[in-house]
Formats: sequence, C-alpha cells, structure tokens
Amino acid sequence: MSSIGTGYDLSASQFSPDGRVFQVEYAQKAIENSGTAIGLRGKNGVVFAMEKLVTSKLYEPGANRRLFGIDRHIGMAVGGLLADARQIVETSRKESSNYRAEYGGDVPLRYLTDRVAGYIHAYTLYSAVRPFGCAVILGSQEPTGPSMYMIDPSGVYYGYKGCAIGKAKQAAKTEMEKLEFSNMNIRELVKEAAKM
Repeated sequence: MSSIGTGYDLSASQFSPDGRVFQVEYAQKAIENSGTAIGLRGKNGVVFAMEKLVTSKLYEPGANRRLFGIDRHIGMAVGGLLADARQIVETSRKESSNYRAEYGGDVPLRYLTDRVAGYIHAYTLYSAVRPFGCAVILGSQEPTGPSMYMIDPSGVYYGYKGCAIGKAKQAAKTEMEKLEFSNMNIRELVKEAAKM
C-alpha cells in the first residue's frame, strides 16, 4: 500500500496506513543530502570528522561549521539542515549548563543525550511544528572512559563505537566495520577518519 501523495505527509503527527510518519522520513532525506560526518570511539577518546562541502568560493574560511563544543568534555558533530542543528546545539548547551548549576559537576553524556533526544522527539508529536532536519553525534571523555551517541530526527538514540551520517554514510560504515575500536587510540582513529 502506497501513501505517497495522499495527504499523509502534511502533518508530523499523522501516520499513514502503512504506519509511517512521512515528515520524519523527509527529515532523514535532508540528512542524506548533507556532508558526511563520522564519529569514532577508541580506548582513550572520541574523534569526529566532517566532509566540508564548499558550495561557493565566496565563503569565508570556517563558515558553516558542523562541529561544536557543548561543554568542556562534550563535543557534537551534525548533519542535515544547519539552522536546525544550531537549535539542537543551543538546547544541548543549556541542558549542560543547567545540570552544572544544579549538581555542581559535568553532565554525564547519557543523561544529556536522553534530554536532547526527548526534545527532538517532541517535535514529531504535534502538527504545529515539524521534525528537526538534522541528526547529531555526541561524544564525551568521562571518568569511566569515552562514550558516543547518535540521535536521529525521530528522537531515537543509540550508543556507538563508530557511526556516520550524511551522503557517504554507507561507505564510511563499511570502512568502520573493518576496525577494531577497542584497541585503537585517538591518534590511530584520526588517521582512519582521514582515509574515510
């Protein structure tokens, strides 16, 4: 049963007869059209790498960054619509800051990821808003070791040793499957990321 073009894509809160939410699928298509971002978690840290798409020679160097610092121990790589991603970055920074003010310490990445994923998911529930057209990879170096999560536009998140978003994500995943992450330090991961 096909629901394309039958009005089920007009609202983020409406399911098609197939059980699909087309607005979320459109958000995932926006991510697939962006530059590739990868995250690699080794034994002593997390490495992010981005494919920088230069669509104009008139851009200033450093314009349209897709890597962000959230806190002193957390970083974020984004793929998809940059304006949507900046909203997620600001929300992440506020959550981190609020945690520090309330508890006096660094926010655990799992807690931050859960809060941000809930925020992203809320934008799939109401017809007055649209889902965020971006996915984010969060990485952290914590006392228990490095950790990394990816959140997609539906608000679902998973922990990863290696993940990719964007145009060439399948090729990057194929290369990642050949790596032994638990035995690699960040120097080795940087070299592997440059190859992808």
